[in-house]
Amino acid sequence: MKRGKRYQDAVKNYDRANQYDTAEAISLVKKNAAAKFDETIEVHIRTGCDGRHADQQIRGAVVLPHGTGKKVRVLVFAKNAKADEATAAGAEYVGAEELIPKIQNEGWLDFDVVVATPDMMGVVGRLGRVLGPKGLMPNPKAGTVTMDVAKAIQDIKAGKIEYRLDKTNIIHVPIGKASFTEEQLGDNFQTLIDAIQKARPAAVKGQFLKSITLTSTMGPGVKLNTAKFV
Repeated sequence: MKRGKRYQDAVKNYDRANQYDTAEAISLVKKNAAAKFDETIEVHIRTGCDGRHADQQIRGAVVLPHGTGKKVRVLVFAKNAKADEATAAGAEYVGAEELIPKIQNEGWLDFDVVVATPDMMGVVGRLGRVLGPKGLMPNPKAGTVTMDVAKAIQDIKAGKIEYRLDKTNIIHVPIGKASFTEEQLGDNFQTLIDAIQKARPAAVKGQFLKSITLTSTMGPGVKLNTAKFV
């Protein structure tokens, strides 16, 4: 894969074979985020889990202390008083059955997170084939299936992110923007790592966090020294 000059210049700033401590890695990633837009800073964590086994799955959510720097659009499936509560809490879209054809037939996906009250999951379930592959399906473990829709919306707007294993047992999550201070990114990173370590499945043997890479949207990845997270 051919890389641009900016990427190639960024690679020269550090030793790709080296493993860095968190503060140094964050500093390097910020320095390498030289695009004309505010790049997202991401963490990619390769775990020792085998997601084919139900007892080694990881899925949860955590509120980052400094948010993600991204405006999050929330869709809530709710009725009556709960729908009013969702609107008052700042949800961009609120509805019920009438949204099904819009999403299924018209391909409407102008939202980033979906929240639903438990009584609406029968309706939302009909969208499984559309929302599931995009990671948008509401889930109790992520706090997106709840009667307390106001709190769910507030947490999401405050910087709540969901983490889960992909098919290769890697967790990919944003922890902020390149415009954040190193301290803000460090706080967000530590909050995420603490949450993931607490979520370690008991069935996982050996090393849990096999590799951790920090990167920006357009920049190269910087590897962290995972010995500090054992």
